[in-house]
Amino acid sequence: MKRKLLGILLCIALLSTVLVGCQKENTGNDTNNPTPTKTQTGDGDTTSDKPVDIYMFISSPEYADAINTLIAAYKEVKPNVTINYETTQNDYPTLLKAKINSGEMPDIFSSTSGKEIGVYLDYSKDLSDQPLADAMSDPVKEVMKANGDEVHGLSIKGNFFGLVYNKAAFEKAGIAAFPQTTAELKTACEKLKTAGYTPFTTGYAEWWVYKHVFQHFLNAAQPDDVAGLVNSFIQGKAKIKDYPALYNDFFNYIDLTVQYGDKKPLETDLSAEIAAFGSGQAAIMNGQGAWVEADILKLDPEIQIGFDGYPVNDDATATKVISGSDQALRVNKDSKVLDEVLAFLNWWYTSDYGKSWFSDVAGVIPPIKDATTPDYEIIKQGTLHVEQEGSGALAVVYSTDSFHQAFGEIMQAYIAGTISKDEACTQIETKWVELEAQ
Repeated sequence: MKRKLLGILLCIALLSTVLVGCQKENTGNDTNNPTPTKTQTGDGDTTSDKPVDIYMFISSPEYADAINTLIAAYKEVKPNVTINYETTQNDYPTLLKAKINSGEMPDIFSSTSGKEIGVYLDYSKDLSDQPLADAMSDPVKEVMKANGDEVHGLSIKGNFFGLVYNKAAFEKAGIAAFPQTTAELKTACEKLKTAGYTPFTTGYAEWWVYKHVFQHFLNAAQPDDVAGLVNSFIQGKAKIKDYPALYNDFFNYIDLTVQYGDKKPLETDLSAEIAAFGSGQAAIMNGQGAWVEADILKLDPEIQIGFDGYPVNDDATATKVISGSDQALRVNKDSKVLDEVLAFLNWWYTSDYGKSWFSDVAGVIPPIKDATTPDYEIIKQGTLHVEQEGSGALAVVYSTDSFHQAFGEIMQAYIAGTISKDEACTQIETKWVELEAQ
């Protein structure tokens, strides 16, 4: 996206918004005692031993503890480098644009992969000549590219998206297998309710939950060309009403989860979902994926986790999990400490500790080649699903987080009953054009 369009977006950013993320202080940790080294950057310069501050502002607070552990490990490698780390999820796109507009551009920032790589292209460094680019797995690298083969991002993780469920709850309710159609899903909800469970915990306080759900229905609406469908909406050529998977099935699913879900769905955030599911109160976790398992196991190490796709209609073959890397970390090309930023990120992707961090500390699907994956059920079952049935398209990368946030807020208004389904559809179509068209 050209600087002119981004300038328009920056002008409407809420400069006075108070950051509600979390800023954590680095603490000591068990880090396999990395050996201090001087790191060569892609520009041919070496880093120095002078005190350096790196400002890292990213989304994905669910990885805050793991990233703080990573930062503490790097502190042992480079004691002179201090990484000031802030993270937030709510309103991240607006907050980032406000920081850029006010001259507080982070050295490391984040965005959605795919289309949003272009939004911040004028601000991000091409990383294609860096060791981290060579270490990156090919599918991850592909959604980080712009201007041909330029690589403008790196990832914390790969992902699987689907429905997380409690196998023991399903067994107790007399449900032999996870539902593959919408009719089976409703029957399962009734049985779970009768057995004393809240069928769904929804997470509808979080705007990003809706994009995770919606992409499964986009896959069902036009499975052979999901990117083309999204582009048609962006160009103002498509209408939600013309696609039953979106106009009927998606909204029916939202209604079903509200009916059989949390008492206050619009107050249920990620932590509330984890608490409800990990305590055994709720049987199905909505809008989440591989990133929640570690926190669930902290609440119940013996929980029997299942993972499957969304039943989007009455065609069981449409029930697929989605895999891919949906988030990108970016490097400010004009950073005053660019060499040190590149040294840190290259160490992350290529050092022995950095490569092991993905599985051993963060518990995520590594976005790099030749790395072991963590022994988590969601990852194992997700991998098996993809091998046997294929993966749905990672539709979240075809739109930017500015749109996704607006989409989530529209859906929250729909759930609150302040707008109708038709009004929600009109507003979604309008935002697609307003925020995405170039």
